[in-house]
Amino acid sequence: MIYYRYIAELLFVLFTLLVFTGGYIALTARYLMNAVLGLALALLGVAGLYFHLGSPFLALMQILIYVGAVCIIIAFGIMVGPRPNQLADKRAMGPRNVCLSIGACAAAAGLLGSLVVQTVWVPAAAKVGDMSVKFIGESLMYQYCLAFELISVLLLAAIVGAIIIAGIGREEPGKC
Repeated sequence: MIYYRYIAELLFVLFTLLVFTGGYIALTARYLMNAVLGLALALLGVAGLYFHLGSPFLALMQILIYVGAVCIIIAFGIMVGPRPNQLADKRAMGPRNVCLSIGACAAAAGLLGSLVVQTVWVPAAAKVGDMSVKFIGESLMYQYCLAFELISVLLLAAIVGAIIIAGIGREEPGKC
C-alpha cells in the first residue's frame, strides 16, 4: 500500500519536471519551432498534473485543445509565416507600441485579477460519471456548454492569428 504513495509522489515530481523542462525549453529556444515544442511539452506536463489530481476530463481537454490544436496552429503559423529575416525591419517597436502592449497586459491582468477576487471558489465535486464518450459528450453539451463555447472562441482566435501571420508572409517584399 505504501508503494502507491511513492509512485504517486514520483509521478507528481515527473509531471512537475516535465512542466518546468518544457517551460525552460520554450523560453530559451533559439528557433520558434523548438519553443513551440517546449510549450507542447509543458502543456503535456500540465495535463499529467490534471490527471494526477483526479481530473481525467481536464487532462484530456488539455491535450486535445492546447497541445493538439493551439500548438499545431502556432506551428502552422510559423511554417507559413514570413522568415525571421523578412521581419527584421518590422520588429522594432516604437514607444507607442510598447505603451500599448503594457496597457493591454495591465488591463488583462486587472480583469483576470478582479475575476479571481470576485469568484466564489467551491471545492471540487466528487467524481461522477464513468468517463465514457457518451458521458463526456452529454457533459460538454449540457453541463459545460459555456466552457465549450469559450474554448471554441479561443480556437477561433488562434486560427485568425495564424491566418494573419500567414497573410503577413505573403506580402511582396517591397510592400509594408
